[in-house]
Amino acid sequence: MAKCERHFKGDFNQFLKIMEDGILAKSVSATCEDISDYENSGVLCAIRVYERYSAIGGNRVSLSITLIGKGEELFLSAITSGGSQAMFFKLNTFGEEAFLDNVISIADNYIKKVNMD
Repeated sequence: MAKCERHFKGDFNQFLKIMEDGILAKSVSATCEDISDYENSGVLCAIRVYERYSAIGGNRVSLSITLIGKGEELFLSAITSGGSQAMFFKLNTFGEEAFLDNVISIADNYIKKVNMD
């Protein structure tokens, strides 16, 4: 399992769209498995679960994204799972790390762009 978290300023819907498009565009086997959206008292929460095939590991890996926002304050948590074929411990996490690296790149590029404006 690999995890990335970021706290930053931005537009909730704009960032969510950029993240969704970026994840699906990066891998031909990536699919959005399910979504959940919630709003209460100005707090927005979007949960997305993705899967993709990892050729290196010969299996599927999952990515769960949670985005929480209130006004311009955003919090992103991205967690990957799967990607190992061992029974008792993880031998191969390359697929998970590659899936997460894409999320990190998308988030960091967005944060850099917003801070430059």
